[in-house]
Order: sequence, then structure tokens, then C-alpha cells
Amino acid sequence: MGLANLSFLYKTLVLEHAKSPHHYEANLPTNGHQVTLHNPTCGDTINVSLQIKDGYLNDLCFNGSGCTISQASASMMTDTLDGKSADDAQKLIQGFLNLCMGKPISDELKQGLRDAAVMGTVAEFPARIKCATLAWHAVQDILNQQK
Repeated sequence: MGLANLSFLYKTLVLEHAKSPHHYEANLPTNGHQVTLHNPTCGDTINVSLQIKDGYLNDLCFNGSGCTISQASASMMTDTLDGKSADDAQKLIQGFLNLCMGKPISDELKQGLRDAAVMGTVAEFPARIKCATLAWHAVQDILNQQK
């Protein structure tokens, strides 16, 4: 895929997810695991809620405020991780974090990341990496607490 096409795809997907975020809940359920993370650099705040049933992530949702990248990434994260096993979610999270840092990941992981794979372009803009990874770190924190 050419650079111009990749740039267009990135902009389209990010704007689509930011404008109409998937799994956004103004009032998060109180019966699951929750975590709130804040990015003091730019003021992004993400609240994530999920349930873990039989080792699988369910009812994954978020709310919060922040830049287009943080909100779009949170939306993509919910699409990617909801319904996954905790082990698969950890692998996808680590793959996403590596991708955002500019590290290579397998084609299999890229496919598993779905729309979120386009966020790998933030590696070119170090100040935006925290924006893109905030929601992913929130789920990682929940999973680490469950171990």
C-alpha cells in the first residue's frame, strides 16, 4: 500500500472512531473491573470497564475525554479486545504497544489488531504515543491485577 493511501486510511479510521466511538458508555457499569488512567502531558483521561468471565474479556467499554487519537484508539481497542481470552488480549496489547513504539510485529498480530494496526504510524510522532496507548495500558493494568 502506498504512503498516500496509508495516510488516507489512517485519517479516515481515526476520525471515524473518534467521531462515533464504539463501546463508549457515558455511565460505566459498576459490576466489573475498572481503571482510570490520565495522561498529564496532554490531559487525556480514559476510564475502562470490563468483566472477565471464564478467562475471557467481556462487556469492554470506556469513557473519558481527550484528543482524537486517544479516543479513537480506545474505540479500536474495545473492538479488538472484547471477547478475547486474557492471554490473547495480553499478546495483542503488547503487539500494539510495540507497534506504536516503531518495533516490528508479526503479520498475524497486525491482523489481530484490526483497525488499531493503523495506529502504528504514531511511532513517527513520539509525543502522541501516550495518547494512542493510554486505553491499552488501562486494560493491561486490569489484566495484571487479576494475575
